[in-house]
Amino acid sequence: MNNGLVVQESVCLRELNTLRVGVTARFYTKVRTLGQLRQALTWARERNLETLVLGGGSNLVFAEDVNALVIHLAIVGRCWRDVQDSQATLVLGAGENWHEAVLYASGAGYRGIENLALIPGTAGAAPVQNIGAYGVELSDTLLSVTALDTETLEPVVLASNQCDFAYRDSLFKRQPGRYIILEIALLLSRSRPLALGYGDLKQYFSGRQVSRSLTPADVAQGVMAIRRRKLPDPAQLPNAGSFFKNPVVTDQTWERLNRDYPEMVAYPADHSVKLAAAWLIDQCGWKGYRNGKVGVHNRQALVLVNHGDGSGRDILALARRIRADVEERFGITLEMEPRVVPASLGL
Repeated sequence: MNNGLVVQESVCLRELNTLRVGVTARFYTKVRTLGQLRQALTWARERNLETLVLGGGSNLVFAEDVNALVIHLAIVGRCWRDVQDSQATLVLGAGENWHEAVLYASGAGYRGIENLALIPGTAGAAPVQNIGAYGVELSDTLLSVTALDTETLEPVVLASNQCDFAYRDSLFKRQPGRYIILEIALLLSRSRPLALGYGDLKQYFSGRQVSRSLTPADVAQGVMAIRRRKLPDPAQLPNAGSFFKNPVVTDQTWERLNRDYPEMVAYPADHSVKLAAAWLIDQCGWKGYRNGKVGVHNRQALVLVNHGDGSGRDILALARRIRADVEERFGITLEMEPRVVPASLGL
């Protein structure tokens, strides 16, 4: 494989972000090896340039052109390691398509990530956000992350408990730019219980005999059917997935809200309650809103979409209006999920 670095100037990133925002990168390179990644970082440092690492572009809002070297991470590869009777470790290169990896693992009979089917993006981006869906989070199965420490340009292996995972949060999100994920290792099992307690999944399988005959591939297909019914395909209607986190409030705050809004959707946890951001937004009348360029999906109020030639600033302006309405009505401040570039223009 050619380890030479190829850097292009003035590259449009429209096809490299799922919102299809047509910003331009001052410099762009695609790296497929650790050697190329090191070269790219050195090239940028020699020219006093900032860098932006790009994976699938699915959790990103470009608010303006990128005056930096955009490094498109395309380190691929997947293999099984430490295979035993009932469990095995699946190792994924950072550039591997996440959904395809889920289908690969569940098709082989291994359980643990089947509830995370059809989440767009790459394996390397998954730990940053600690992706989650239908009662499962990546941190439930993640064994370790191998990353390049940009301060030393040497790889480090971080165990799951070193990644500071929380709800849609991690060490990598709190220290942007410090680590570039190269590969992840997932501990999967053929015998762990399937996670079917989430409302939509429970309803989907309610007419079936849930027994040992139900496979992780069946669950993945169920998740895919549910997501396709509720969420738009970014290839057909550009979007960045769920735009806001589900806010977590104290038991005391929940008691007040539940008293005023007994129909409010919520999920109790230990000494806290997670509210459904989509319900809050829907109650403010935003579901299905469209202003010509951008809008809110008509089946899922959490998803902001680009109907035409909308810009990242258009999306952020809409998000600010939604957040202000929710805060005014419920006293709850929504926090956005996607990363904004540049960060100074975020909510």
